[in-house]
Amino acid sequence: MSPELVFIVIAGYFLLLLSISYFTSRNANSETFFTGDRQSPWYLVAFGMVGASLSGITFISVPGEVGNSQFTYLQFVLGFIPGYAFIALVLMPLYYKLNLVSIYGYLEQRFGFYAYKTGAFFFLLSRVIGASLRLFIVAGVLHIAFFRALGLPFWLTVVVAIALIWLYTFRGGIKTIVWTDTLQTFFMLASLVVSILLIKNELDLSLGQLVSVIQESDMSRVFVWDWQEPTNFFKQFIAGAFIAIVMTGLDQDMMQKNLTIKTLKGAQKNVLWFTVILVFANILFLSLGALLYIYANEIGFAIPERSDNLFPALAVNQFQVYAGVIFLLGIIAAAYSSADSALTALTTSFCVDFLGIGRKRDEIRDAAKERIDKRTRKQVHIMFSFILLVVILIFNYINDESVIMAVYRVATYTYGPLLGLYAFGLYTKWQVKDHFIPWVAILSPLICIMLDLNSEVWFNGFKFGFFILIINGAITFLGLFLIRDRTSSTAA
Repeated sequence: MSPELVFIVIAGYFLLLLSISYFTSRNANSETFFTGDRQSPWYLVAFGMVGASLSGITFISVPGEVGNSQFTYLQFVLGFIPGYAFIALVLMPLYYKLNLVSIYGYLEQRFGFYAYKTGAFFFLLSRVIGASLRLFIVAGVLHIAFFRALGLPFWLTVVVAIALIWLYTFRGGIKTIVWTDTLQTFFMLASLVVSILLIKNELDLSLGQLVSVIQESDMSRVFVWDWQEPTNFFKQFIAGAFIAIVMTGLDQDMMQKNLTIKTLKGAQKNVLWFTVILVFANILFLSLGALLYIYANEIGFAIPERSDNLFPALAVNQFQVYAGVIFLLGIIAAAYSSADSALTALTTSFCVDFLGIGRKRDEIRDAAKERIDKRTRKQVHIMFSFILLVVILIFNYINDESVIMAVYRVATYTYGPLLGLYAFGLYTKWQVKDHFIPWVAILSPLICIMLDLNSEVWFNGFKFGFFILIINGAITFLGLFLIRDRTSSTAA
């Protein structure tokens, strides 16, 4: 694709997003930005959340990772099913009962001030890193397809990518995100299906033959039973369930969308259908990954050293022009559907959890206070945009692995304390010495890093893989047990 065509596609796409932003942000205030006035249709949220969960990382990294670990990622995805069931049946009723704007308000009610701030801090840390990794993907594609051809540096590509997000989210916030994510999920899934059909036609296969080719390839292995391997089924399945819980149910970004739905029943219905679509979409992405490697070998295309580059390289250099355009729309949609909501959620969490804006749902908000809060919210929005820029540039300098693996690796360390805090709050009646909670939450990931680095030597070749998340949560749980207040308890 020529740089001119890439520019036209990008410009047209963002004009569409800005149009949606204009119509959804009219008469918007802080309540609209944070909660969408709790008027979102559940089916729009369900469909849009698929794009936010899959993101540009899934779009690029899952197909590329097939060459490294075959279909074993599906074991991880199957674990999502019980994880999302837990969110719908346990966490969603709690959040709606407490009428929360920030889900970390639960920790304050259950434990106290320091628990609340600790939970919010670990979310901010997790989402800054996760959103940066997701934007790193789309910035890389935009740089290859357009900016590099003009001789412009990578950092400028990142600045433009983040500025575009800021432009269509700074007014309407989560209300805008619900609608733009729906559009972006459609583009992403359409790109996925078109890419599969294109390769099917290039290989001159029927749909039945396509399935057979994938099944008979060396990349179709799903299950690993060797307990020492990090891709062991039980490790992957259990870790997948807990990853779903922490990266959706304990994540302000994902839950903020759910909480824009008016009723609990609608929110639960959203989670159910979202789970079905998400699992099916991941199967398609894995299938696409196998097809990309088969197609590359068939035409003699050199496999890139970094697996994440395979799909973009084929789409830009080998696919027909229309397919390249569809790919470009898909990767932009996939990346932005998660990154835009992350920026909004980071702004919400910092404003609500650390600045106290909008925490009291029934407070009287006069015009002067609304102006002050709006100005503060915009400043926070800009601050997190700059933070994302810095983290992306750092990651570009040091990254040497598949981004999908990097995201989940980071999540096992940063979400572990949240897992332990919520588990202790939900399933015990003990109170804790609140001021010690930050120390427990910091020590637990540090212990897990040490265990993970030395597991093969200390445990006879055993590798934790993503299972370290559960160890992290368990250590946090144990730490909370040790600092419990023996003189008091509370109803869970």
